[in-house]
Amino acid sequence: MLRYFPEAGVAYPDHKRDYYIATFTFIVTGICLTIDGSGSHEMQWALAFFGYLFLAILLSGESTLLRMQVVVALLFATTGEIFASPYMEGYLYRFGSVPPYVPAGHGMVYLTAVVLGRSGFFLRHARAIALFTIISCGFWSAWGLSPFAARNDQIGAVLFCVYLLYLFKGKSPMVYLGAFFITTWLELVGTTAGTWAWAAVDPASGLTQGNPPSGVAAWYCLVDAVAMAGAAPALRLLEKLNANMLQFKQFVRVRSDK
Repeated sequence: MLRYFPEAGVAYPDHKRDYYIATFTFIVTGICLTIDGSGSHEMQWALAFFGYLFLAILLSGESTLLRMQVVVALLFATTGEIFASPYMEGYLYRFGSVPPYVPAGHGMVYLTAVVLGRSGFFLRHARAIALFTIISCGFWSAWGLSPFAARNDQIGAVLFCVYLLYLFKGKSPMVYLGAFFITTWLELVGTTAGTWAWAAVDPASGLTQGNPPSGVAAWYCLVDAVAMAGAAPALRLLEKLNANMLQFKQFVRVRSDK
């Protein structure tokens, strides 16, 4: 089953930038979500300002393709937030609406999943990390279905199965491993701080869900699939628009010269 992941013991190089980005995002998301657990609307806008600033800085050293993947992921994930939270009420933020820092947060989380997945440490120990992820998430899902859980978590079990499908059949298994760690972290911090809370029953399926559901990383597997599929066409569209704009400027310049 672990043949889908890189061989153990291979000397993959370390790039400090990957670890800096991951460490920074874990720390910043923890601070941000804890602050927003009791902060004001004005504080949310301050967090949003710094969130977009940090995201721009982190992306400055990345390739054009990855930057576009992050943008696509940000837009898709934010659209999903609006649908799942204020509209469907599958989970709700403190003030009801999606906080303004959330889109930037999605960008940073997706970038972190990517850099973790490409890091030397993850590549060298991919199979061990995959085994740890499967066992820990599987235990979490099983616990959510047991009578010992604070809330029954049927959605978590479904998401865990979806996550396994992505992990062994998807195009970016290393990214999915990274997504498990960063999404589990932010979900535990966010729900503990009271920044958001998941509904006891999922309004779409009628299944029970934990706060947070286990296997929640499965949603970021979908985000990655959309980002990978949409980045290249988006770049081609931008190049076409830039070319058309350049032609228009040249046309205007020629007409003005006459």
